[in-house]
Parts: sequence; C-alpha cells; structure tokens
Amino acid sequence: MRYSLFFYLFQKAKIRLGILKLSYDDIEVLIKHFSYYRQLNTKHKIDFEKRLVYFLTIKQFIPRGMETVTREMELLISATAVMISFGFQDVTLKHFKKILVYNDNYYSTINKQYHQGEVNPRLGIIVISWKNFVKGMADDADGVNLGIHEMAHALKLENQIHYNGQSNFFNPKRWMDFSVLAKNEIQRIMDGEDSIFRNSAANNPHEFFAVALESFFENPQRLKDYDNGLYQSLVFLLKQDPIVLSNGRS
Repeated sequence: MRYSLFFYLFQKAKIRLGILKLSYDDIEVLIKHFSYYRQLNTKHKIDFEKRLVYFLTIKQFIPRGMETVTREMELLISATAVMISFGFQDVTLKHFKKILVYNDNYYSTINKQYHQGEVNPRLGIIVISWKNFVKGMADDADGVNLGIHEMAHALKLENQIHYNGQSNFFNPKRWMDFSVLAKNEIQRIMDGEDSIFRNSAANNPHEFFAVALESFFENPQRLKDYDNGLYQSLVFLLKQDPIVLSNGRS
C-alpha cells in the first residue's frame, strides 16, 4: 500500500480539524491497558491521541495465522510506537509501512528459527507475536516488553535510513554519550557482573538499545536508581522523561 504526499498531508489536516479521531471505545482501551497514556496530563494526552490516529492511518496491519488484526491489537501496537517516539514530533517510523501480526511464535524460513518478533528494513515491515506482546504488557515493571523491543529496533533503523526524509533525528552527541555508557554496561554483563539487563542485551549495541528502552519505559525509576547516568542519556537522546511525564509535568 503506497500513499502520496498529498494523502499524508490530507490525513494530518483531518486529524488537526478533529475529523479523524479516536472513538470512546479506543480511549477506553488505552486507559485500561496502556499505563503510559493513562499517566499523561491532558495536553500530552491530546497530542498522543492525534499522533496515534495518524500512525493508525498510515500503517497496514496484516494478520498471519489469524483471521484478522483487531482494533485493540492495532491500538496497542501503534500506541507502543507512538510512546517510544513521543519526544520527536514528526517521527512516525515512516519506512515501516506494514505491521505483520502473528498469534504466537512463528517460524522464519530465512534463519530456520522460531521468532517472537522482528524488524525487516529491506521489506519495510515490523513483525509482532501477539501472544508475546500481551505477555510483555501484562507485567509493566519487569523490563521485558516485546512491543517496546521491536519498536526500538525500528526507531534506531529509521534514524539511519537516509532516503525517506525521516532520519538523523537522534542528536549525534547524545547518541555518543549513550553509546559510551552502553558499551560499559555491555562489558559488565559479559564479565558476569550484576546488571538489571538480561544477558541478551550484551549480544551487540543494537540489542542493548532495544533492551535498554524496555527498562526505560517499563520501569524508569528502577533504571534511574541503577544507573542515573545511563537513564539521563536516554532522556536526552529520546527527548522525554517517563518519570516526569507520569507525574503529569512537562
């Protein structure tokens, strides 16, 4: 599904005018299941809703091994993407136009393994296992969240894809500051020292970024208490502070 620039501008205009907006039932889903949205102040809620509507409009959700992708699935997956990119007003993961949703783990014919999710920049797709997505949201303080993990990969890749007009939104100095601290933490994990991050975070810098964002959004206070420098580096990099937002400030 390809959209013209006119389509994108037209959709934005309709959202701005209030023609396109979330329904009462949509809002109820967010309030019930999405704590990040629930804790925002009124101003930020309105901004979040507008950006969520736009994201829903420009993405194609494709069921795999299930009859359909429900509205609730679309809402919560999209809300996760809006959450991690909330500090960047115009970032919509533009390159990734399709989101494939499987009911459970799925088998990849590429590497002959079962997956819970993945991001494929060549095809412009994000893949989510709904069962594992829900499992990640069930405990919003354990630092394990498939949706955040895969959207973090997509966000990092979006920043690097230079031909789609939506890249280089990470401040280079802020990225370097984070990278230095990330490298130190990766070494700690590899040395067997205590860490709040699971061992897979040390696989490579890309994986560490995704795992770090899981902790940053699921349990920001725990990450801040563990390593305030690392926490603040993500605050500056992502241009948002979940602790401040959850207190209705900013």
